[in-house]
Amino acid sequence: MELELVFIPSPGIGHFRSTTAVAKLIVDSDERISVTLIVIPPRFSNHASSSYPESQNRLSYCLLPPGDQSSTGHTFISYINSYKPQVRTAVSELSRRRQVAGIVVDMFCTSMTDIANEFGLPTYTFYTSNASYLGLQFHVQSLYDEKKLDLSELNNSEAEFEFDVPTLTRPFPAKCLPSFMLSKDWFPYIMSRARTFRESKGILVNSVAEMEPQALKFFSDSNSTPPVYAVGPILDLKTDGNDTKDEKRTEILSWLDKQPPRSVVFLCFGSMGGFSEDQTRETAVALERSGHRFLWSVRRASPVDKTKASPPEDFTNLEEILPEGFLERTAEIGKIISWAPQIDVLKSDAVGGFVTHCGWNSTLESLWFGVPTAAWPIYAEQQFNAFHMVEELGLAAEIRKDYRGDNMLGKSEMVTAKEIESGINCVMDQGSEMRKKVKKMSDKLHVAWMDGGSSNTNLKKFVQDVVENVP
Repeated sequence: MELELVFIPSPGIGHFRSTTAVAKLIVDSDERISVTLIVIPPRFSNHASSSYPESQNRLSYCLLPPGDQSSTGHTFISYINSYKPQVRTAVSELSRRRQVAGIVVDMFCTSMTDIANEFGLPTYTFYTSNASYLGLQFHVQSLYDEKKLDLSELNNSEAEFEFDVPTLTRPFPAKCLPSFMLSKDWFPYIMSRARTFRESKGILVNSVAEMEPQALKFFSDSNSTPPVYAVGPILDLKTDGNDTKDEKRTEILSWLDKQPPRSVVFLCFGSMGGFSEDQTRETAVALERSGHRFLWSVRRASPVDKTKASPPEDFTNLEEILPEGFLERTAEIGKIISWAPQIDVLKSDAVGGFVTHCGWNSTLESLWFGVPTAAWPIYAEQQFNAFHMVEELGLAAEIRKDYRGDNMLGKSEMVTAKEIESGINCVMDQGSEMRKKVKKMSDKLHVAWMDGGSSNTNLKKFVQDVVENVP
């Protein structure tokens, strides 16, 4: 029996790559399954179809044509919803040619569940964050539906309280809630999405059972949530093939090759991570005081715009921003860059610590390569990830785990040089217990995908459940 699974990734090359990675694992694990990815083009992007790989080995791509991208007033979610007619047509055509076993929607594409229901197909969810945060979303939704507790109504004084989350072993501080859970505009969407998650036949989570035992136990014991399959780490370990970036990569890696083992602290804050001039200057002071070698990805924060998120830009003149003489004084021990080949950097023996925004992909990448992290979250669920890594798991040092940048709530906070220096010194401590824990967890992540490993077993269980749920 040959079956087709349809994946609908969120627009954007990052989600596309992680979805492709899990799809490849599925087709490689069972010859009965083929996968088609229905690809919504990135918003405000000119990614050509040549940017995507060719179909091969039971893995196919259905690239939807660009829609109307002229309206800047539409939100990211409404942009996804605008593609429902095209997705519906693609599913209809696939259903005429093959037996479709179900539709797997990205965590931001849950509205496509309506299309699966129209065709009488089971819906599954690919959740690109961790199981503990999925549990927080379910818990907050239950508090709202059953007790009418609306977290977006919290004021600054109430944000000091803690509450129990069933996927954590310790009380969770409200001040570490993601910004959009505290937003009147976004809270209704978060609740609606959590309800839709509950309708899934199963949820693939980009995590590892050994990393989140409390969370996985909660889901296995729960009667009110779908089965959760920890199939991580799902990582895209390939490097970009852009000529310009290849030159920059070579320059950066050549510099790292000249540094002593584990001597360099790497600072990088993801595709949307940038800071104000004052914050950048404060970070420079911290780096110089710490005395550690450093590789620092520096970019300017985007202006606050609630209608769309625009990526950060390069500073035009760093000498005007950084402390006087900083570049000269640190020329022998530091390197400032803009774009960073993060995977290659984390692979380098020279890197001893990673100051990160706590994006989940970056967190898994650092653990995979055994590099300890210092948590400096900025937006999305990163505050939760920081608490999870620092307090729950003891796998990260803290810079400030409840930090909020200005790109979500329209306010800016200053992290002091003293806080940053402390976090850097902690993450670069070669004999720390945290470093030993990170090494042990790194080993567990690698074992998870070996024969008989937890993620390998969970993926096979997911495929078997898909087969048994064929309509």
